[in-house]
Amino acid sequence: MWHRFVTGARVEPANDVTSTRTSPSSLVPAVPEDVVCACCALTKPVVIAHVVPDADALGSMLGVALALTRDGCTPTASIPEGCLSQRLTFLVELANVPVATDGDFENADGFIVLDTAKAPRCNVGKKRHETDWVKGRPLINIDHHGTNTKFGTTNWIVESASSAAELAFRFIVEAGRPITPEIASLLYAGISTDTLGFSLPTTGASTFFAAGKLVEAGADVASLGEKLGRSQTQSEFDLLRVIYANTQRTKDKRVAYSFATGEEIIAAGCTAADIDDQINVPRSLDGVELAMLFTEGHKGKTRINFRGSGAVTVVALAGEFGGGGHAQAAGAILDCGVKEAIAKVLPRAEEFIKQFE
Repeated sequence: MWHRFVTGARVEPANDVTSTRTSPSSLVPAVPEDVVCACCALTKPVVIAHVVPDADALGSMLGVALALTRDGCTPTASIPEGCLSQRLTFLVELANVPVATDGDFENADGFIVLDTAKAPRCNVGKKRHETDWVKGRPLINIDHHGTNTKFGTTNWIVESASSAAELAFRFIVEAGRPITPEIASLLYAGISTDTLGFSLPTTGASTFFAAGKLVEAGADVASLGEKLGRSQTQSEFDLLRVIYANTQRTKDKRVAYSFATGEEIIAAGCTAADIDDQINVPRSLDGVELAMLFTEGHKGKTRINFRGSGAVTVVALAGEFGGGGHAQAAGAILDCGVKEAIAKVLPRAEEFIKQFE
């Protein structure tokens, strides 16, 4: 299977590069042929990721769109107004992929959705969600969330994969498309951020294989590190002040949480699109095994980010509140303000973690 080329250089496979084992340390299973065929058959696809897209969502979406751009295929990317965080707009500028218009959605011959567990999470805009925007056309669903509902007409779900960007890398190579330096940077951004700098349990041999090949293909590691980790705007910095100030721990120190009300987010100069990595503030405290971040990005709606450490998994806890995600990184949204959300979720979290003693 791995006889394709990356920027003209032959990709040399590891001995078991097509391994179908699914443990976190194994290589990602081979790309199903029907996924490659379904994507490459499209000529006017709209490529989509999840709402409030992070670097993995944007990197995989834009990387695939760029890779499929060729004579006879003109992909567009779904980027509704107001969905981008300040920190990640550079990825869209780097890709320079046309943003999907209403006409593009109407004329599309299919859709490719990455890093999205459920159909309602597709980042197509609120108004479009109220319509049958798919209209019976092919939808290829490529994802690494264990709670994926397999809503596509073709699905490739690999829970053991480190990131959607790692899956996108495998797809692009198997589709025989060259990986340009721009594509390499987009995918590397997704892999490195979704693994927290290659430090999470889902970081396996396939992750380092993909990252290494992307560096060979021209991924600008230094620039990405600067923009993703050391280039906060003043408003993002001010929001972090709020998160640090609001961080609290439970009596047994195993659970930590923080929050930001709608007023605090606005006062910092941020929006709901800027909420994501701040969960790492309560998560970073020594001894914390379950971290939560409560943010009211939209009035009357509180988003909850859950993170687990060590043996603690959080996807089941998120599921109790209508959410989902990965084993140790999940989320949910409650139709209430921050204080009410904390009152509902915190007692359950304290009870939930007891099963991991």
